[in-house]
Amino acid sequence: MARLPLPSLLCTLAALSLSLLAAELKSKSCLEVLQVYVSKGFNKNDAPSNEINGDHLKICAQGYTCCSQEMEEKYRQQSKEDFRSAVGEHCNALQNMFASRYKKFDEFFKELLENAEKSLNDMFVRTYGRLYMQNSELFKDLFVELKRYYVGGNVNLEEMLNDFWARLLERMFRLVNPQHHFTDEYLECVSKYTEQLKPFGDVPRKLKLQVTRAFVAARTFAQGLAVARDVINKVSVVNPTTSCSHALLKMTYCSHCRGLVTVKPCSNYCSNVMRGCLANQGDLDSEWNNFIDAMLMVAERLEGPFNIESVMDPIDVKISDAIMNMQENSVQVSQKVFQGCGLPKPLPAGRASRSVPESGFSARFRPYNPEERPTTAAGTSLDRLVTDVKEKLKQAKKFWSSLPSTMCNDEKMAPEHISEDECWNGNAKSRYLLAVTGNGLANQGNNPEVEVDITKPDMVIRRQIMSLQIMTSKMKNAYNGNDVDFIDISDESSGEGSGSGCEYQNCPSEFEFNVTDSVGKTVVNGKNAVENSAASTICWSHAAQALCLLFLAMQRQWR
Repeated sequence: MARLPLPSLLCTLAALSLSLLAAELKSKSCLEVLQVYVSKGFNKNDAPSNEINGDHLKICAQGYTCCSQEMEEKYRQQSKEDFRSAVGEHCNALQNMFASRYKKFDEFFKELLENAEKSLNDMFVRTYGRLYMQNSELFKDLFVELKRYYVGGNVNLEEMLNDFWARLLERMFRLVNPQHHFTDEYLECVSKYTEQLKPFGDVPRKLKLQVTRAFVAARTFAQGLAVARDVINKVSVVNPTTSCSHALLKMTYCSHCRGLVTVKPCSNYCSNVMRGCLANQGDLDSEWNNFIDAMLMVAERLEGPFNIESVMDPIDVKISDAIMNMQENSVQVSQKVFQGCGLPKPLPAGRASRSVPESGFSARFRPYNPEERPTTAAGTSLDRLVTDVKEKLKQAKKFWSSLPSTMCNDEKMAPEHISEDECWNGNAKSRYLLAVTGNGLANQGNNPEVEVDITKPDMVIRRQIMSLQIMTSKMKNAYNGNDVDFIDISDESSGEGSGSGCEYQNCPSEFEFNVTDSVGKTVVNGKNAVENSAASTICWSHAAQALCLLFLAMQRQWR
């Protein structure tokens, strides 16, 4: 038998050694694959201990492989779950931010109203005593309607406030004219022209403007937080298409079948897969950014001229000032009313109603200084709430366009920044050479990794885009001080909100005489009767001034 030359023998032994080493390394790689596979809770009997022929593989590359058919299918399911979990995790973080801020704002606004009502009640009971308590339902109704508006009731703020002042005028007119009997028709004549009489000075006009703007902004802003929360909730539930599912498997687990357990997907490769799988979510970005910008605009209003805290906190003082204006101008107001509505019948002797001086309806409140004003509601203040949420809103911009990149940085996907030559490109450990597609459905026509039908948009996503558009429009109206319809966030249906109220061009431009026959008959003695009544009112007014000064001094002592 001929012997091989020594060099040839050495070469043969070296080749054999390399072959054995390669086989050992492959066997070791398959064992590592098995360990990872079992660590995910799968049956170890699914995995071969050595490389096998991969003709049975449907998605991962065929050839010698560490994956059985069962492993490929379970890896496919696992890649979908990993994807859903990662999307849900990132979306839930944002959703929880909006949900928690909505809850905090909602608690704050409601508690602010409760505190304002309690403050007014306490002050008015202490200041006006039984006279206020006899008329307290008027003020309770005001706060009931404000609360009902905030939670979405069909309340027209302007009409409601006009009605409040008209009813208050009726009560006050009786009190400053205790010697007369007023029929319902007469009081209707009085209240009908409250706007022209201006018995409460400029307070009703200013308060109506402040309350309307502040409540519109507050309600709309809280609604915006709730809408954002619900939009995220609906679009974060992803159901990968078949093409996306295959691409996810190929990107995340097909490398295992080649024994490359620790190699992670190339960055651009991951971007293409994520942009293809999140094509419809990418279409949210434009309207989402518009919505965030509108929210930030309304937030600025809440910090400034539409600050509901600065409106509601001193509302008791403002209403008290209006009452004082009415009392101080009661003579002139009474004269105008008697001229327009006629002179009412006097009450029989001994039956005069309780007058203002007797009841002490004459004290003016001293407003808090800013440094004295207590913490408002829910353990915080509006400024702190708005500052916090503004920062979070800015961070939420471009969330959907950046979601693919965020996903590719997730540890479930491609957590490490590795060399472009040391990453998984879908077929081997090598550089990824294909171009990255843009975000959104329309840009996926040429996606090399995920086949996307760009003619079939996701209808759930489209509905959420429409919800954002509607809410953005409402935000812009609220920013401009215009009332907006309430959105029923419980079922996404639009509820009816308050309207525009009385349009000034349709309101009477001056005080008019429009009384019933029974009222008209009162004007019998003409000018003398009016003058006599006015004179009696003047006499009462002088007495009231003395009591007013005394009560004001007592009020300062209480403070």
